[in-house]
Amino acid sequence: MEKKYAIGMDVGGTHITSAVIDVTNMKVLNSSVHKESFNSNLPVNQVMDFWEKSIKTSLENSAIKNISGITVCIPGPFDYEKGISMIKGQAKYENFYGLNIGDLIRERLNLAYDFNIFFENDAACFGKGEVYQYMGNLSKKVMAVTLGTGLGSCFIDRGKSITYGNEVPADGEIWNLPFKNGIAEDYVSLRGLLSKYFMLSKMQLENGLELYNHAIAGDKNALQAFEQMGEDLAEIVTPWFKKFSVEHFIIGGKIADASDLFLPAFNRKIEEAGCKISIQISTDNENAALLGAASSIYNLDKATA
Repeated sequence: MEKKYAIGMDVGGTHITSAVIDVTNMKVLNSSVHKESFNSNLPVNQVMDFWEKSIKTSLENSAIKNISGITVCIPGPFDYEKGISMIKGQAKYENFYGLNIGDLIRERLNLAYDFNIFFENDAACFGKGEVYQYMGNLSKKVMAVTLGTGLGSCFIDRGKSITYGNEVPADGEIWNLPFKNGIAEDYVSLRGLLSKYFMLSKMQLENGLELYNHAIAGDKNALQAFEQMGEDLAEIVTPWFKKFSVEHFIIGGKIADASDLFLPAFNRKIEEAGCKISIQISTDNENAALLGAASSIYNLDKATA
């Protein structure tokens, strides 16, 4: 059987990572992984210069000539079905508001108007990618979260992202759910951690690495901040564990690197709630996102096989 390939793109406010994906076997071609850093508030043409360079470099490094499609992980708000950016007032991609990103990519790469370009929420890409990296999870109901500057989430049933219905929150997102005196992201995120530490110590730290270093040095306030975040995360997700009948929970994002500091408190809280769920800490967020993006092409091929 002839293999099929696609370009996977993980796009953020300050970076793009692209790679060629072996869609037949759902594997990233490591030689093709290419990263570019840029300011997403530059004029559209200048941002597209970086995107074009990244895609072409990935193709050149892979020596693959023919691809079946391009798949893009990109944060919202975004009309993922139509490929139109709705990002506004978020200090990123300000000049892209209302533009059809798929058309911009097709124009840059001289692709046919009907060439397959798919868009997916970045958290959903991460979750689906983790599922496809470990095919045993394809038969399970999975919830995944990304812990970083924000709180991303997705719900996956047999490899497909679920974004509506009574079993999941609107669009599969938990960041904006009411929680305590604000919303979930106020408490479970980098700013949530730094805020907890400030309330406990009256010290304002600059970044998460500082807080982590304080914690591993034995700072009781830093340790308590991580522990409280673990408890808050458990309280936020437990109702959705039950509604969605979650069997497997995946935690990714930069803060997941400090899982030893918050996971015990998280585990304790979900056990008290009667939830028996396998938990996985992601060790490869980037490749997971790229694979998750490519799953759109993989599933398209399966549907037409």
